Amino acid sequence: MPNIKSAIKRVQIAERNRLRNKAYKSAVRTLMKKFFTAVETHGSNPSEEAKKEITDLMSQAYSKIDKAVKRGVIHRNTAARRKARLAKALKPQVTEAAAS
Repeated sequence: MPNIKSAIKRVQIAERNRLRNKAYKSAVRTLMKKFFTAVETHGSNPSEEAKKEITDLMSQAYSKIDKAVKRGVIHRNTAARRKARLAKALKPQVTEAAAS
């Protein structure tokens, strides 16, 4: 345990930041999981209502990822990779719906 006042304060700030970062990372993972589950559940030919739900979930995930980057919680390349995974999961649904 630090004895110097500034070091004590740095420990407190580091813990506060760690908890904030943990919350953002958890929220990003949760939203991505919800999106992937929705895409998997609705299959290759989703209804209009399902399409709207999927796009809303994707939008929420993109937003949370962008906010995490803005606050320095995750690296921008990591964010780009995660957003690409979301788009890639949605692409088969879009192409199959356009083909039919």
